[in-house]
Amino acid sequence: MDQTPETTKQISVLLADDHTMFRQGLAGILASYRGVKVVGEVPNDEEALRLVGKLEPDVVIMQVQMPFERAKESLVRMRALPHPPKVIVVTMFEEPGYVRALMELGASAYLVKTSSAEHLVAAVRAAVFDPLGNNVVVGMPTAMLEESRDGVERVLSARELEILLLAARGLSNHQIASLLQLAEATVKRHLANVYAKMGVSSRSEAARKALQEEWITIEQITDEHSPLGEG
Repeated sequence: MDQTPETTKQISVLLADDHTMFRQGLAGILASYRGVKVVGEVPNDEEALRLVGKLEPDVVIMQVQMPFERAKESLVRMRALPHPPKVIVVTMFEEPGYVRALMELGASAYLVKTSSAEHLVAAVRAAVFDPLGNNVVVGMPTAMLEESRDGVERVLSARELEILLLAARGLSNHQIASLLQLAEATVKRHLANVYAKMGVSSRSEAARKALQEEWITIEQITDEHSPLGEG
């Protein structure tokens, strides 16, 4: 069998979470996956910052709580290091409105704590092995996560989530493309991916299902001046 980075590289992970039992449980789960090694455990992002420069982990899995300001600052500081780790945000909050701000600051993934271990490991591997650095994943609400059995097949990127919201607002493909400065064909491709991942066949079905699952809110749809990144 050919040797590839995915099969030969061991991914080093630093965990930052103030719930000791959750953190230790997560460490045990990650240790059961080949090619993943937990190199440190700390109770918060400040301690993670202290260790990142020393351990130089490939990935930091960081708990984020409200308010997000300290986490944002820590994320910026981590990404500014000479050898910055990929950062995966884990939180109890299923509000997609927080996603864009964290992604724009350099987070590689945003997952809710109800996500499966398979989704987390998929996010870790995608963060490290995606050569373009754009394999961003977003933890979907619990009901949708429970429907997914194949890794990240039903996980949307931040861009797909953004386009879904704009489509739910009634914008045409041409309008979305103009607003986001994308080719119209790119918008069509993203929407096709959204439909496939959500198991729907139209904009109206996608918007209705996203609302039902509280993935987007009616306020975000009706207020065109409220972008996805604002909670």
